[in-house]
Amino acid sequence: MIEFQDEKDFVTYKADEVIFNQGELGSVMYGVVKGEVELRAGTKYLSTVQENEIFGEMVLLDSRERSATAVAVKDTTLAKVSKERFLECIKEDPSFALKVMGTLAGRLRVESKMRSL
Repeated sequence: MIEFQDEKDFVTYKADEVIFNQGELGSVMYGVVKGEVELRAGTKYLSTVQENEIFGEMVLLDSRERSATAVAVKDTTLAKVSKERFLECIKEDPSFALKVMGTLAGRLRVESKMRSL
């Protein structure tokens, strides 16, 4: 769990509004402050991101296109975290990097299980 209430750059989305599409380039990851977000690959459901969880982190690590589409499930407030802010967070609290890696590893495990079904 990562809290983002103290961040400075917030954005809001209405229920069913697309935050980003699979294949798009991106420059920020997001932390869910309020609401929830569904991640989809094509028409396939991947996961739901809850408050104090992150998504979109892969673009900060590899600078490639988005691997999934993110859609607000209900009215949602997100903290936008740029690469610069991401690096600051790691400097301020090195365990932040472990939390991000843990989230990424969890999503990769779920995706791997889904592919084997």
